[in-house]
Amino acid sequence: MRILNGLVIALATILLSIPAFAQSENGYSNANGNAKFLRCGTRQPTELEALMVEEHILKMLGKFKSNQKKPDKPGKPGGGGGGGDTPSPNGSVSIDVYFHVITDTAGNGHLTAGDINAQMAVLNAAYSGGSGGVDTPFRFNLVSTDYTANNSWYNVGYGTAAEASMKSALRQGDAGDLNFYTANLGGGLLGWATFPTDYASNPANDGVVVLYSSLPGGSAAPYNEGDTGTHEVGHWLGLYHTFQGGCKDGDFVDDTPAERSPAYGCPVGRDSCSTRRQPGLDPIYNFMDYTDDNCMFEFTADQALRADILTQTYR
Repeated sequence: MRILNGLVIALATILLSIPAFAQSENGYSNANGNAKFLRCGTRQPTELEALMVEEHILKMLGKFKSNQKKPDKPGKPGGGGGGGDTPSPNGSVSIDVYFHVITDTAGNGHLTAGDINAQMAVLNAAYSGGSGGVDTPFRFNLVSTDYTANNSWYNVGYGTAAEASMKSALRQGDAGDLNFYTANLGGGLLGWATFPTDYASNPANDGVVVLYSSLPGGSAAPYNEGDTGTHEVGHWLGLYHTFQGGCKDGDFVDDTPAERSPAYGCPVGRDSCSTRRQPGLDPIYNFMDYTDDNCMFEFTADQALRADILTQTYR
């Protein structure tokens, strides 16, 4: 999966010039007096950035629909990591994963091979529909695991010099490969990620960073079943929070109902946009909301398609 052409690079350059919201400026989406952790530190895209990406997605959807009406020309298959004009079949995009475990010099933060394999199983279940949502094109293949004892990196914070140093030293692969870092994150965060559109301007920063105790069986209950990883990988593939644009714009995905604010716990029947006549209850079971791990179980068909388009284009 590669950056396609100068147009894509130009778009990424424009996006870089738009000030990104720092994690501290996203307090409204992390604020929850009953939560021990802040669910996600992934930066909130500006409205202009989101609209520019949306314009590109709509163009790609038009191509997809057009090509669904006629077969591909011989020798020119579509989809699947080359920026094609057709959707990638379910299970056809294999993403190599480089796992980087950061501990302190006393060994805190250590993960076993079993812990890491359990996280990989959660990812593959979530993106194959095995947990209850739709199947998607994406599957994850663990390529390597490395361990680094570094006290500064162990307590890494979002956007810090420690994060830049850690990623510069450890990152492997190219745009289509997932670098998955675990540590004892600063600021009370469970994790954060980069978007596909970020890659061209700062490839060294690409990847996801996750609290080590959020992996399956960890101590970060109720966020200890591995779905912080699922959520952050969703961002890495291009998905926004379900509450991204509130009741006005939502997350630009047609089959996830609009949501005014993050949902916590598992508030069955919540309907935060009912006063604006937005149909559907809040998508509390969606991996891109902020509910407890045992409440999340699904991606939707349009989320899968959106992630496919952005991955084909920018990775």
